[in-house]
Amino acid sequence: MTLLPPPRVRRRRRRECAPRQGGSRGVLKSLGPGLITGASDDDPSGIGTYSQAGAQLGFGIGWTMLLSYPLMVAIQEISARIGRVTGHGIAGNVCRNFPAPVTWLLIVLLFIANTINIAADLGAMADSLELLIGGPQILFVVLFGAASVLAQVFIAYKRYVFMLKWLTLCLFAYVITLAVVDVPWAQAAKGLLIPRLSFDGPFLTTLVAVLGTTISPYLFIWQSSQEAEDKRIDQRAARVEVDAVTQASELRRIRVDTQIGMAFSNLIAIAIIMTTAATLHAGGVTDVQSSAQAAAALKPLAGSLAELVFAVGIIGTGLLAIPVLAGSTAYAIGEARKWPVGLSRRPKQAKAFYGVLALSGGLGIALNFTALDPIKALYWSAVINGVLAGPVMAMLMLLVRSRTVMGDLVVRGWLHWLGWASTAVMSLCTLAMVINLAA
Repeated sequence: MTLLPPPRVRRRRRRECAPRQGGSRGVLKSLGPGLITGASDDDPSGIGTYSQAGAQLGFGIGWTMLLSYPLMVAIQEISARIGRVTGHGIAGNVCRNFPAPVTWLLIVLLFIANTINIAADLGAMADSLELLIGGPQILFVVLFGAASVLAQVFIAYKRYVFMLKWLTLCLFAYVITLAVVDVPWAQAAKGLLIPRLSFDGPFLTTLVAVLGTTISPYLFIWQSSQEAEDKRIDQRAARVEVDAVTQASELRRIRVDTQIGMAFSNLIAIAIIMTTAATLHAGGVTDVQSSAQAAAALKPLAGSLAELVFAVGIIGTGLLAIPVLAGSTAYAIGEARKWPVGLSRRPKQAKAFYGVLALSGGLGIALNFTALDPIKALYWSAVINGVLAGPVMAMLMLLVRSRTVMGDLVVRGWLHWLGWASTAVMSLCTLAMVINLAA
């Protein structure tokens, strides 16, 4: 016979595992890694991609955001579950279950792609600030880069995560921008709800770029590592493998956090596509090389307010995304090397982890001093991310079905099949990209 704890103990356990707040306040309080991950997906480089998509193809590319949403939710929730259940991020689990050469090849590619992305984001932020107030662009690059790295190193973890959550509000700048431009809503709704396919080079290239921007390996790594980090510092969450009430509570929180975070990400992407389609595409501006250029191009077509809000949004999203890019690199290398990792650790307790983080940010700054073409660099960063995404997602899908890794919390049902669908879509996109490159 199994002896149950006394009723008073059972009631206390239920209170401990239940959300502390009810209603909307409880939901807001539960948001964390998923919300930050989703918001960081709309980094300055991503804004540039969405701006180019809207300028080049108009409203006809909007439907891709609805297509990508369930795919994003599935793979991000799977990543988060791995971190919460195992207490290790993706890299930590991959290096324990797959050959070391494969793991390190993927980590090196991730380091290169993330560093290029950091450099491009810093350049876009600096360009936007120069557009707003004037001044030396390269100085702004150094200031933004240094501020991002120093904040991660010296600000206490809980306070830093709190700051990142509030930084997500800057993305509403693009909703405001959409509100001040003249949008033909019938055309916008048609582009959003009715898929339009074309097999010409420009459309396929843009489609791959959009999906590659929304589903990126650094996002998997960051959310998984943050869940593992929160589990390490939250003793209540340590019972997730053995306590049924905790399991249900934690998995529900992860799902809500991920669904809201990815919905927020795609809502902002839709707003950017619609804004640039209604202004730049309609005005005959079909070639946008960067997010800052998109902001400048908006001024004569949609007014100074649209330019101002768009540019401010670029700076805010960069301050949110750079820590995620540098942090995901540090988590991946640190977990693979089995170093002490985590932003909740003091610098003295995780010197190597913080060293990688600083190196990634420093190299991102340094690339802005070279003759590197930022557009070509971003292009090859997207290529690397595309090559990475398929294999990493396939590994994730194998990990979440392994009882050795997940115990009784293996992923089953619709989430499992949607995860494989997401993997298949990204692999096909990578194949299309390779074919397009070879043509």
